[in-house]
Amino acid sequence: MDIQDFSLDLFSLRGRNAIVTGGNTGLGRAFTVALAKAGANVFAPTVADDGGTTRQLVEETGARLETQEIDLTGPGAPERVVESCVDAFGSVDVLVNSAGIAELAPVAEFGRQQWDPMIALNLTAPFELGWCAGRRMAQQGRGKIINIASLFSFLGGRSSPAYAATKHGIVGFTRAYCDELGAHNVQCNAIAPGYFATPLTERTRADPAQNQRVLEHIPAARWGELGDLMGATVFLASRASDYVNGHVLSVDGGYLTR
Repeated sequence: MDIQDFSLDLFSLRGRNAIVTGGNTGLGRAFTVALAKAGANVFAPTVADDGGTTRQLVEETGARLETQEIDLTGPGAPERVVESCVDAFGSVDVLVNSAGIAELAPVAEFGRQQWDPMIALNLTAPFELGWCAGRRMAQQGRGKIINIASLFSFLGGRSSPAYAATKHGIVGFTRAYCDELGAHNVQCNAIAPGYFATPLTERTRADPAQNQRVLEHIPAARWGELGDLMGATVFLASRASDYVNGHVLSVDGGYLTR
């Protein structure tokens, strides 16, 4: 693309259709609403009912939201999700692998009972969804896969061996897919959120000592808000990022610099 060809229209997602796993809760809601505001329809496989809040936010933008209650770790579930999105909207142009769980315990108490479910949802399901969606994207000659990594993709992750392992794995999977799918105009990148103010972090934020410990690591001196993720999501889902591939974009207020 030459200089004169650049336009803010490159950030538009009008006519695009996206899958956002876990797209109606937590960080997933931010990804869903961001894509909708940019013009994309969103298909959100989920296990949680949010009472229609996300649907209202999406429909206010003029985009469409379809949801599907499904266990992403079940046999054949990823393929059914991709097929359902195509049935609903006609294509899958963007995949955001957002759904995940984090169970914490000291290493001495962390066994297969905690390990297996996290590997299944946090790593195997994104791999299978990426495989199913990536083949379709390669055939149509365009597509965006956005995996959700973490600060624990770079750090050890105290009391979270499985979570850290899955998030390190997500980065490797992202780069491997970039290496093979780039020739088909399919970009595979990751977003690594820092510490965000969500229900999952409420207990930490409510503890003055723990809250201060986190804030001392963040140059921005505040917890992230859901809106802080939305620009990065639109960028990586849009044509504006067509030459960005295999990258892990940290949205962390500068946490990793300390």
